[in-house]
Amino acid sequence: MDLLLDHNVPDSVAVVFREFGHTVHLVREILPTDSPDPLIAAVADRDGYILVSCDKDFEKIAPRIPVGSRTRFRRLNRISLDCSETQAAKRVQATMGYIELAFTKTQFEGKRLRIVIQNGGIKIIE
Repeated sequence: MDLLLDHNVPDSVAVVFREFGHTVHLVREILPTDSPDPLIAAVADRDGYILVSCDKDFEKIAPRIPVGSRTRFRRLNRISLDCSETQAAKRVQATMGYIELAFTKTQFEGKRLRIVIQNGGIKIIE
C-alpha cells in the first residue's frame, strides 16, 4: 500500500505501516504545514495514496465541493483513526490483517477503501 499520513497522525503509525512493508509519505514532507484538507485530499487522490488521518474534517469535504465537481474525490482511499493518538499505532498494528485484506478486496472490485479504526474495533465502509 502507498499511504499519505496527515499532519495529525503520530509518527508511530508511520513506523507500523513501514514495518509491514508499506510505503509511507508524510504530508509535512510534500506540502506546507498549513495546507487545507481539500488540497491534501486532492494530492492523495491524484497520486493514488491512501489518506490516513486522525481528524473528522475529511468527512466535511464532500458537501463543500460544487455539484459539478463531485467526482473529484471518488477514488480517494481513506483510513480514519478514530481512536486516541496514544493507541493509534497499536490499533493499526492489531488490525493490519483486516486493513490489507480490505485493500486487496477494494482493488480487485475497483472500489475505494474506507476504513475507520476505533479503540474497540474496525469498520470497513463499503
